[in-house]
Amino acid sequence: MKNALAYFDEIKSYLEEIITTERETIMLAAKMVAEQIKLDQIIYIYGPGGHSNLASQELFFRAGGLMHVSAILDEGTLLSGGALRSMAIERIPGYGRAVLTDYGLKKNDLLIIVNAYGMNAATIDAALLSKELGVKTIGVSSVRHASATPGDHPARHPEKKNLHDVVDLSIDSKVDVGDAVLKIPGVEQKVGAVSTFVNAYILNSIVIEAIAFLAEEGIQPPIWQSGNSTGGDEWNKQFIDRFKQSIKKL
Repeated sequence: MKNALAYFDEIKSYLEEIITTERETIMLAAKMVAEQIKLDQIIYIYGPGGHSNLASQELFFRAGGLMHVSAILDEGTLLSGGALRSMAIERIPGYGRAVLTDYGLKKNDLLIIVNAYGMNAATIDAALLSKELGVKTIGVSSVRHASATPGDHPARHPEKKNLHDVVDLSIDSKVDVGDAVLKIPGVEQKVGAVSTFVNAYILNSIVIEAIAFLAEEGIQPPIWQSGNSTGGDEWNKQFIDRFKQSIKKL
């Protein structure tokens, strides 16, 4: 298992770097989330791009997670609709605007945008439209990857912007160019992607710290319990009607 152990070490090194360098931005993001919940407002999360959609799903309807989270899940870029189709759609200028418009975000809403590379057309359109609408934004993306991607790359937004330059608060996921981190002798390409691990850690850290902030003020936010645990359905049912109309995919 030497290769699997080497992969484990790589993942740990990424998480340790995030803990060291992104501590302040994670806490700031947690405070933004906590403030929305104090106002009983929904927090939106959008992961425009194939596996970036997993980040949206990580916080949505999640055991131990906040009920105030609405995932923007659009069939266009979900891999279930076709992987090549997803990649083509995330590169279409204007598509991210259409998706966001469909969810009806408005001034002073909060949107978390997650994309490992932080420069595709759907990602940047979502960030730009949010700015125009007065929506507060948190971006989770790799500054390293975005900065290293040429301006003429076919995935880039026409304005050549990077997510970390557009959002109100940027959290650097540290993902290296290409995502995969492990080199196996005799294999040409690296293997073992890390973006899902780091995104999940960052996002769950934001939620955990937001809940801690609220608890310090004596506020108990609604938190999902697993429906597969004893009493889970009963616990969740008491809150369903409260969120059913405001969370599109619930």
